[in-house]
Amino acid sequence: MKTSQHRIFVILRSAVATLAAAVVVAVATPLHSGPQAAAYVNPATGSPYASGVIRAPDIPERNWMPGHRGVDLAAAPGATVRAAGEGEVAFVGTVVGVPTVSIVHPDGIRTTYQPVHASVKKGDRVDEGSPIGTLGHPFGRNIGLQWGALIAKDTYINPLSLLAEPRIRLKPVD
Repeated sequence: MKTSQHRIFVILRSAVATLAAAVVVAVATPLHSGPQAAAYVNPATGSPYASGVIRAPDIPERNWMPGHRGVDLAAAPGATVRAAGEGEVAFVGTVVGVPTVSIVHPDGIRTTYQPVHASVKKGDRVDEGSPIGTLGHPFGRNIGLQWGALIAKDTYINPLSLLAEPRIRLKPVD
């Protein structure tokens, strides 16, 4: 009798250990890979991770609806703004009076940076993390760097999805 109880205990313990290991793997595995074929960095810091998010995107269901089509990243006027990824400068100018730079990347994503006083011109090739200008003064409700991302002609995406997901490492508790 004791042997069969011991055997059941060992089987249950093994099942619990296997389940716990599966949970750790599931939690440590990213939920989505995002568009990681190309490398992208935070244009306010040059880091591959999101940081300093002042205002998250509020992308509307339809383009004509109100919303916030990018993220606002913490940066002071005069700070260097960097290309989020390699690509070609597609636009340098003003949009509704706001200095703007747009870059088209090899994967077809177009990133836009506002308010940025450009140090690049249309047609320039840029590398990931290379300076494209300096941050201008805030406009409207937007403070810091406003960074947007577009796929196809008019489909906005959360630009933070272009950045690497942080690596989380669990450490043993003493």
